[in-house]
Amino acid sequence: MKKRITLLLSFLLAVTTLYGQSTIWTAEKANAWYAKQGWIRGCNFQPSTAINQLEMFQAATFDPQTIDRELGWAEGLGLNAMRVYLHHVAWTSDREGFKKRLDQYLQISNRHGIKTILVFFDDCWNDTYQAGKQPEPKPGVHNSGWVRDPGTMLLNHPDSLPMLERYVKDVMTTFKNDERILLWDLYNEPGNSGLLDKSMPLLKAVFSWARAVNPSQPISAGVWSWSNKFTELNKFQLENSDVITYHHYGYIDKHKELIKDLRKHNRPLICTEYMARRNGSLFQTIMPMLKAENIGAINWGFVSGKTNTIFAWDTPIANGKEPELWFHDIYRKDGTPFSQNEVDTIKGLTGKK
Repeated sequence: MKKRITLLLSFLLAVTTLYGQSTIWTAEKANAWYAKQGWIRGCNFQPSTAINQLEMFQAATFDPQTIDRELGWAEGLGLNAMRVYLHHVAWTSDREGFKKRLDQYLQISNRHGIKTILVFFDDCWNDTYQAGKQPEPKPGVHNSGWVRDPGTMLLNHPDSLPMLERYVKDVMTTFKNDERILLWDLYNEPGNSGLLDKSMPLLKAVFSWARAVNPSQPISAGVWSWSNKFTELNKFQLENSDVITYHHYGYIDKHKELIKDLRKHNRPLICTEYMARRNGSLFQTIMPMLKAENIGAINWGFVSGKTNTIFAWDTPIANGKEPELWFHDIYRKDGTPFSQNEVDTIKGLTGKK
């Protein structure tokens, strides 16, 4: 099986190279692009009414009213970027409808002065999924309904690669010159959920597909684990991303050490996941540091909702009672903040009164 995956990947890479695949941006081009953006700050955005990527973008549950209201709160905080996850099943089950709804999302976001980082693949949380009605949240369980993409079923079947290639290329080609899109984040946390190097063939393939499209926006896949088990994955991500993106949920001291190491690549840095209160990754400490370092700051979570990310990754609360210390998220569904001090900190950094 592994040999078949490797052979198919080699064929796909050869085809895209033959037909004029682009190459990684130079550091000069990447830094010039970044200088035009201003300081990037925002959240990983999932409307409070959607438990996962499919519920966000399927026709029956797409909720532009909630999206508009919640992005209005983001505008009020002075945020200018949101990171949004897609899923291939939303495309395979309703290709044109999905792209229209994605365009509608971008219209709403743009009205609020917010650009979008779009994420294709993801190795986190539930391994099975289906189109249609999504599960209800499990009380007190963090991301109980979030789904991987494409998951191990497709990762273990190389015959799925052509379909995934059509998906990625169709979406990217449709929006390749769209100024509402800030960046393409090709693969969230490759190798997570114990997959490790099993994710490498798809990681390499999606970079190849993206280079074949040659979008005007930069492409990236964020490094997230510094275990020796991820050495090869990290090396590939860092050597092939136009802009370096990364995740860090720990104390400021460790975060600064990581930044110092990532600076060696001489490329712009965007932290696409941070802020876990229990872990000591706080708005009051991390966000000012990222601004001072001119690093993009995209925290996890915005409005408490069906994703249940006010609960910690590994600490479910069976009765679903709101924890005294939220893990992620900034606002309740009615627009009141978990912490007014946090909101004041964010507005102070973004220049909002």
